[in-house]
Amino acid sequence: MVKQYQTILENAGIRPSIQRIAVYRYLCENPIHPDVEKVYADLAPSYPTLSKTTVYNTLKLFEEKNIVQSIKIEDDKLRFDAEMRDHFHFKCTDCNKIFDIFSKSDEDKLSQQCQKILPDGFLMSKVQTYLWGKCKECACK
Repeated sequence: MVKQYQTILENAGIRPSIQRIAVYRYLCENPIHPDVEKVYADLAPSYPTLSKTTVYNTLKLFEEKNIVQSIKIEDDKLRFDAEMRDHFHFKCTDCNKIFDIFSKSDEDKLSQQCQKILPDGFLMSKVQTYLWGKCKECACK
């Protein structure tokens, strides 16, 4: 499994250090859209030489190399997501968890509508859509 993450980093032009592999693996295996503090807190016990600065710089490098994306949903915290396929983000207003929602046909329609409203000559490269409400678990309470 580690080899898979190492290969992804190498293919993105990133030197696959132990700490970088650990951060990328964490994002892939924990699709909770963590911020820097959460990644650091969860990995630091297993990687005592890891610093919060290293986590931050690693995540920014991953974003620059397009293997993760950052999202800012509602609060001032920058969160990170290793899921690079187009999708919506849903934040539960009760438990504060963020979920990935996939609906290719709706994303295509939204993208087409956004492109139509742009002034002539504008080129859209990305659309991020956030939804808020109660997740299934919280709605049943």
